[in-house]
Amino acid sequence: MRLLLFLAFLVVPVLEIWVLIQVGEVIGGPSTVALLLAGGLLGSWLVRREGRRAWRDLQSALQSGRMPERELADGAMIVAGGTLLLTPGFISDIAGFLLVLPFTRPLMRRLGAWFFTRRIRTLAARAAADPGLGMAFGPTGAAGSPFGPSEAAARGRTGGRGPVIHGEVVRDEPAGPAAPRDSGRDLTAGG
Repeated sequence: MRLLLFLAFLVVPVLEIWVLIQVGEVIGGPSTVALLLAGGLLGSWLVRREGRRAWRDLQSALQSGRMPERELADGAMIVAGGTLLLTPGFISDIAGFLLVLPFTRPLMRRLGAWFFTRRIRTLAARAAADPGLGMAFGPTGAAGSPFGPSEAAARGRTGGRGPVIHGEVVRDEPAGPAAPRDSGRDLTAGG
């Protein structure tokens, strides 16, 4: 995963520059800059419109008492798409428009759900194979803690089941309003 991110941050900017040069050779430099500016302006207008719509949908879902899964995913995609649309380049603009446009967003939402489901399954399988990697409070309990077995587990008491000591709390403060205490000592002195 780290290698993939490294390659993405290395390859995508080079690819963006290459596409900008190719488009500039075909339609000219000023037209390329104008096209980038037009894409940025259209993208900012679209992000604003879709962001308002997503906010209304989120408020409506919360008021109706249902979990706003789709609305939160849409909001996250609009933010990510807006970031990509503000980044200069045609490839990032295409990806941004795919995330922001209302008719392509459901497809991107399904693609994102598939990716995150696959990633969570991979992480869960890895954690099951080596319980010391996270999952401190998962199904393995205290033995799977990354900090090692606790003192209670070392003594054979797992699960927080130890002796119960019954008692009563006694307060020796007066029942009336508490007056400020002054011990007569100067606490700011150096001695």
